[in-house]
Amino acid sequence: MKIRKITLPLLPLIGLVTVAVWFLAHRDQPPQPVADHPRLAPGVLMRDVTFHSKALQRDMQYRVFLPQNPGGQKLPVVYLLHGGGGIFRDWSNYSNVAQFAASDLILVMPQGDYSYYTNAALRPQDRYEDYIVNDLPADVEARFSTRGDRRGRAIVGISMGGFGAVKLALQHPEKYAFAGALSAAVDVPRRSFSWKRLNQSRAYREMFGPDGSDSRRNNDPFVLVRSADPAAAPYFYLTCGRQEGLLAPNREFAALLAKHKISHEFHEVPGGHDWNQWNTNLTGLFESLSTHFDLKKATA
Repeated sequence: MKIRKITLPLLPLIGLVTVAVWFLAHRDQPPQPVADHPRLAPGVLMRDVTFHSKALQRDMQYRVFLPQNPGGQKLPVVYLLHGGGGIFRDWSNYSNVAQFAASDLILVMPQGDYSYYTNAALRPQDRYEDYIVNDLPADVEARFSTRGDRRGRAIVGISMGGFGAVKLALQHPEKYAFAGALSAAVDVPRRSFSWKRLNQSRAYREMFGPDGSDSRRNNDPFVLVRSADPAAAPYFYLTCGRQEGLLAPNREFAALLAKHKISHEFHEVPGGHDWNQWNTNLTGLFESLSTHFDLKKATA
């Protein structure tokens, strides 16, 4: 009897492998819910906004938590950046951050896509840094009673968003007085091309440029720290879980901040790379923010 050899079509198999690799590279975040389920707090209002970003040349969304009775005064604002694979609703759906808006803060949660909040080196249409630093604050300040000065503006993120918060604060110290990063993927521009993480490596190349390029170095927090002015830099608040693969680069980055005399604090905390850990550590972050950030209201 002749045995027939059965083979799988190559292209569909490659497609399945590609999907699997993409999923593994984007599993920072929990699966996105079909229905929105924000965790609200007493005395806090929620607003969703769609506006046109000049830098991205398309409409973008963001969510806002603000005090119910701002008292006709301009309030300090905190920008909250989501992680890889996440959306602008993540902070409201997976954390209890809304409660902190009751203390005369405006919290802004923008859509960041899978961008690392940077102007992509090989995708000129994806100018996410310009969108976050320029377009977003301009729209927020036009719609809401927020302070527009550096001392009344902070930026905070988790994972990919933690990288974004650190990098943008170092690149634009005139914009932010405080930067918080929970489990920041601070070492991403240093990661070399890997066949095992093919899609992720390709995405990093499009965002940051080829390995060893000027665009990689210009977006590398470890490089940016070396030229930062300690007197002008914002205050950095960093945490990382002891069960995370990101612990070693976060330790290294905190040590570099100390070496260059940039004001900061770094906490190694229990837990892994998930919202349970991040939500638990929000109180410490906002306590630090209240100490190192100007929470004064200004006359509207």
